[in-house]
Amino acid sequence: MAIALARRYRPRRFADLLVQDHVSAALRGAIASGRVGHGYLLTGPRGVGKTTAARILAMALNCERRDTVSPRGEPCGECENCTRIWTGSASLDVIEIDAASNRGVDDARELRERAMYAASQEGHHKVYIVDEAHMLTREAWNALLKILEEPPPGVVFVFATTEPAKIFNTAAPVLSRLQRFDFRRIGPAAIRDRLREVLGQERLAADEDALTLIAKHADGGMRDALSVLDQCLSFGEGAVTAARVHEVLGLVSDELYAEVLRAVTARQPAVIFPLVGRLLDSGADLAEFANGLGEMLRSLLMLQVGATPEDLTEAMRRLLEEHRGALSDGDVLRMLRLLGESETAIRRSGNARLAVETLLLRWTLMDRTVDLEEVLAGRPPAGPTRAPPPAPATSPTPARAAPARTATRSELSVPALQAAWEGVVSQARGKSSFLGAALGAAAPVEVDGALVTLALAGENPIHREALERQRAAVEEILSALSGQPVTVRLARAAPPAAEARPARLTEAGMRAERLQKVRQKDPALDVAATELDLEVLE
Repeated sequence: MAIALARRYRPRRFADLLVQDHVSAALRGAIASGRVGHGYLLTGPRGVGKTTAARILAMALNCERRDTVSPRGEPCGECENCTRIWTGSASLDVIEIDAASNRGVDDARELRERAMYAASQEGHHKVYIVDEAHMLTREAWNALLKILEEPPPGVVFVFATTEPAKIFNTAAPVLSRLQRFDFRRIGPAAIRDRLREVLGQERLAADEDALTLIAKHADGGMRDALSVLDQCLSFGEGAVTAARVHEVLGLVSDELYAEVLRAVTARQPAVIFPLVGRLLDSGADLAEFANGLGEMLRSLLMLQVGATPEDLTEAMRRLLEEHRGALSDGDVLRMLRLLGESETAIRRSGNARLAVETLLLRWTLMDRTVDLEEVLAGRPPAGPTRAPPPAPATSPTPARAAPARTATRSELSVPALQAAWEGVVSQARGKSSFLGAALGAAAPVEVDGALVTLALAGENPIHREALERQRAAVEEILSALSGQPVTVRLARAAPPAAEARPARLTEAGMRAERLQKVRQKDPALDVAATELDLEVLE
């Protein structure tokens, strides 16, 4: 019977632990100097070497050749004691306990009583390795507290956990009796190198894209990476390919991600429904698909701002280069924000399909960010744009007319600013949602040299206060994009209209007046309704 790769290539020495040098050096030094503690807490994600480090510690403490091994503090990994401990065979001096199934106070009392007996040989240590330690009950920890305070000589407790916060909440006093070591997540590059090394020893081959996919899927765990590699090797003959990894792990193909980008850049919402249908037919996990969308957009943004994304397959790199620049940096950021808002619904909703379709539709129907510099310079915005809907006849917002003439970067005019106002509002919203909402309710009405006068549609005191308080931020945006210092002032509030004969109250009018008062009393509600174009109902 073949031994799994994760077991066959489990480290036998501290030096073999990947990216855990801080733990290796400390434990090896403690053994070499004879300063081994009586209790350790090893924390970190799964599959990064916590239990393996505990076994290596037990091997080093009970190694038959430990005085001859170099560097000092390392086990030889080959003597009978080392071999039994490394393979997990029965040992009188090393006991491994799964706290998930031995978590009660009676189990802890039994462990405490067994720890009172000396090791089987002179100079050996009794080592108790307790895995999933966060599963122990409060009563179990209380039963162990005394022996952790005054341990018998030659006894070492090693607790391993992925959730140290639970131990803190259940038994905080215990932590002060233990030396804690936090294990790091293993990076994709280190995992790829280790997989390459294992394949070399096994005289097997794999594509680089396949190793990249396995390393990303392992999410920092070397054990998981080796297990996936084992699966892929068992799935077929010949070199492990990216296509085989996609099939084994049920990953979404790069082509589907390409279809999403094409649909967004070409504004094709009708493509979304059959695309999500194909995803479901293939058995894809929609939450994992959403994760992939986030990674894709992050990598695209890195490329566009001049950074170099890592851990990309060649197919994904070609895809991103093809769509580089098709969306502005601001648009990619907005898509990431919409994805973040939808993640909870995708993961926990009873109808994840609807949540994914809604997200992708919002991407395809999203208004594009307008570059104010290009508008002021008289250049048309890059990329496809969608014509805005006609404004209602009774809209209180001043009309944003198309520019009657082009303007150079050093010249300001009301028509140019009105045409570019969407971009100004978008940039302001990035600084403050309240400021964005206030500017959305305002419009430039006069330009006198470098003095820009803004008028508010309606006299919402919250909007006026936001503009007064953050006037410098508005001036900074306009100055940076126009190439000259700009001063902003607010038009005076319109004088109250002459008293007219009261209009006859209707039920609809009374209802509208009540809702307006509600919005004025709740700034957050007013901003949300303005930004998202919501209708407030009673």
